[in-house]
Amino acid sequence: MEDYLPIFVLLVLGILFASLSFVGSALLAPRKKPTSAKLAPYECGIIPDREPPQRFPVRFYLVAMIFIIFDIEIVFLYPFAVIYRQFLGAFGLVEVLVFAGVVLVSFVYLVSNGALSWGPARHLRPAQPERTSASTISRVGSGPGSGADRAA
Repeated sequence: MEDYLPIFVLLVLGILFASLSFVGSALLAPRKKPTSAKLAPYECGIIPDREPPQRFPVRFYLVAMIFIIFDIEIVFLYPFAVIYRQFLGAFGLVEVLVFAGVVLVSFVYLVSNGALSWGPARHLRPAQPERTSASTISRVGSGPGSGADRAA
């Protein structure tokens, strides 16, 4: 039983810390609801004058996945190359070939999803009219799912 005492103490301390954090947060939190100005987006003190033209392309993330896949492959191949002849032999070679096959399949998947085909440049649609904090607050407060359309 003595072997489990440190684990039990750590568990009790973790539960105490979590519960005291929740209680402290509830006691110290502001009681009033935030104003519409507090809920408006804030971008370095500058009122945004237009919406972003489009969402960030998914292809960027696919290229990042390719980088991570090949980075991990290189990290695993260095130790193999160092001790191949000493310990691994044919078994190690088969394991590396299986690993390289999995990496190749993932690469083919990413390429088939268009990770490397960036295509022609799209023309951006014209910008919306200039935004102010009042129009942003009214837009955020009256958008779909805001509650204003459910009350009617």
